[in-house]
Amino acid sequence: MPADPTVTIDAADLEPAAAYRLLTGVVVPRPIAWVSTVDERGVPNLAPFSAFTMVSNDPPMVGINIGRRGGERKDTARNIHATGEYVVNIARWDDHELVHESSRAMPRGADEAAELGIRLAPADVVRAPRVAHAPVSLECRFARAVEFGRGGAEFTVGEIVRFHVLAELLDNGKIDTAALDPAARIAGPSYSRLGTTRTLRPVPVALEVPAH
Repeated sequence: MPADPTVTIDAADLEPAAAYRLLTGVVVPRPIAWVSTVDERGVPNLAPFSAFTMVSNDPPMVGINIGRRGGERKDTARNIHATGEYVVNIARWDDHELVHESSRAMPRGADEAAELGIRLAPADVVRAPRVAHAPVSLECRFARAVEFGRGGAEFTVGEIVRFHVLAELLDNGKIDTAALDPAARIAGPSYSRLGTTRTLRPVPVALEVPAH
């Protein structure tokens, strides 16, 4: 018999950094939440998070996994817990370098958007600003955070209270994802964009039967 071509890795033997390297190469591509917040003094903060997903559509909710740095909450998490509000911006491929630069560690209270020349605009409902040129921005109110793992990472869920969508991207209430051209994250300091896409026929789904 030919030798097994796979490598078996026992998760219990992995250091956290090694597990991170494996997972970020497997869970790909990851959408990026470019999160803007303000601290209690009103100073803006902007940072990207690539563990980001939809949680609910009624009400519309999104979730972001926010790890800790040096055992402490990052500015984004600290600001969300303090103010209860934030904005998730979706970055186009053209902005992937700006997104990457905004991930660097800066002193507490630093304004990443100002440092990088990114213009912020007031949101309509929440106190946190949105990235002015982002094609999509989601104004969110903090709903809950659930801690996972030994490192204190928090899966942070917010309810979307207002959508900002570039008009040219909307078609009968749906987003033209190809036109959006979102930046996505893969392993390491690497990013990707949409490649080949294929639209299939809708699959019938079972109807929900009310309980008696």
